Amino acid sequence: MSVREVVVLGTASQVPTRQRNHNGYLLRWDGQGILFDPGEGTQRQMLRAGVAAHDLHRLCVTHFHGDHSLGLAGVIQRINLDRVPHEIVAHYPASGRRFFERLRYATAYRETVPLTEVPAGGDGVLADTAAYRLETRRLSHPVEAFGYRLVEPDGRRMLPAELAAHGIEGPDIGRLQRVGELRGVTLDEVSETRRGQRFAFVMDTRLCDAVYALADGCDLLVIESTFLDEDEALAEEYGHLTAGQAARVARDAGVRHLVLTHFSQRYTDPTAFTRDARAAGYAGELTVAEDLMRIPVPKRR
Repeated sequence: MSVREVVVLGTASQVPTRQRNHNGYLLRWDGQGILFDPGEGTQRQMLRAGVAAHDLHRLCVTHFHGDHSLGLAGVIQRINLDRVPHEIVAHYPASGRRFFERLRYATAYRETVPLTEVPAGGDGVLADTAAYRLETRRLSHPVEAFGYRLVEPDGRRMLPAELAAHGIEGPDIGRLQRVGELRGVTLDEVSETRRGQRFAFVMDTRLCDAVYALADGCDLLVIESTFLDEDEALAEEYGHLTAGQAARVARDAGVRHLVLTHFSQRYTDPTAFTRDARAAGYAGELTVAEDLMRIPVPKRR
């Protein structure tokens, strides 16, 4: 059975707390696992969440601040220790290649698994597979940072009433889907477009056009909200978003489920993030992330 969900491994920003580990987010997309921004402690959080190294296929790093990348060393070594039987692909800002190499080879270990590096040098497509297209856009942060967006290709939904009206049934339905035409009936006449699902991951950034582009039409958006609205000046200074800013992006971009995360240790009441997000006018499904949550991608409409 296919599973599409985000497993939250950590939700703190620069400083972890007793309740919040440094960042780490695993997107399960059918049989693929994409690990975003593994901070310190990610390997242990994976154990607590029931995530194995074998579940990983891609590593995506938004930028090279420690709370988003210091767990890479342990995760990569665990992948090799467990002899993961498939290739791992790593994406990260090309300008930070030296940091990735240092983390990849931070200590001695035996490499047993092929790890392919595909850095991001600008806006564009990083991977195009049958299951999804992985895109990236440059964000606005004191160090170079990229957000990621996963787009499933559109499919077709067959319309039973139209099929019956044209006398198409059984194996003929499959033939029509493969060929596109059967006895003068085209596929467009008996089906409709089934929009592919969309997911975006947006970490440390000020408000910018790229944030809106990544969030556009997403079924699930995981986005930083380091600060509350009362501290918007600090957010701007340090290159971050507030809960209200993130919520307005989600509102304007038509996001179905908004997940707020990456919280400053200065705040102890998570309901304050809900308050600011709702005050900003976001009316969709809203989650203030907690460590070890599992958040499903919304079902198709």
